[in-house]
Amino acid sequence: MNDTPRIYVACLASYNAGHLHGEWIDATDADVIHEGIAEMLEASPEPGAEEWAIHDYEGFGPIKIDENEDLDDLAELGAAIEEHGEAYAAYADNVGVEHATEEGFQDAYCGEYDSERAYAEELFDECYAHEIPETLRCYIDYEAFARDLFMGDYFSVEADSGVYVFRNC
Repeated sequence: MNDTPRIYVACLASYNAGHLHGEWIDATDADVIHEGIAEMLEASPEPGAEEWAIHDYEGFGPIKIDENEDLDDLAELGAAIEEHGEAYAAYADNVGVEHATEEGFQDAYCGEYDSERAYAEELFDECYAHEIPETLRCYIDYEAFARDLFMGDYFSVEADSGVYVFRNC
């Protein structure tokens, strides 16, 4: 995934005239996006170009970007992804972009783990290992504990090297 979310904005007057004219613009600041679109339209080979559309994007992970996205919302999403990385994109895609907030992400995100079982094992050991004698630890069923955790209290999203784990808040 690209580190900085970007959008490719095309001039529709040029597109309709059979010419490709557009610009890749960093999508982390609404003012930068608006200025970039204005500059791209001004440089259009078609006189009086006013309309534009997002024809491509990168750095948003699994999130689908519409050709007419609200630019302020898009910049807010892009800035959060740039700050928190692919985990934020996975979170926003899972809970819905319209419901994703940085505060919600901070409250929910537990980290990246090799598997749900790896998270469950770490959580169990943090909470209960001091109470269980070493001779009995081999009887703990971490698979069952993980299954129970991820049936309601937690969810995970696949990552390149494992899973991102989130609490259901």
